[in-house]
Amino acid sequence: QVQLVESGGGLVQPGGSLRLSCVASTTIFSRYPMGWYRQAPGKQRELVARISNEGSTTYADDVKGRFTISRDNAKNTVYLQMNSLQLEDTAVYYCNADGLFYRGQYFPPTWGQGTQVTVSS
Repeated sequence: QVQLVESGGGLVQPGGSLRLSCVASTTIFSRYPMGWYRQAPGKQRELVARISNEGSTTYADDVKGRFTISRDNAKNTVYLQMNSLQLEDTAVYYCNADGLFYRGQYFPPTWGQGTQVTVSS
């Protein structure tokens, strides 16, 4: 069972930057599609960015050009670089490892505990 440990959240001024990190405890990290989601108060959890096991990426429209998702398989880590942060980016950000089948076994999806990102002047 994969375990996820997140870090990098905090308070930042509008226009600032943060980098979120998520370290996964699994021997098959390179097989996992990984993603970052966020949930603002009163809103549903929504996809921010996703990266496949082959490195293809998907972004929410409102973060394209500002956020970049990447992964380092040697470090079992996925990153979310957030630039030009806006007030609307304030939310709890969650790391996600999608479920997958590998060598006859099913590995269920896993969520991190979340890290708070607050954009405020």
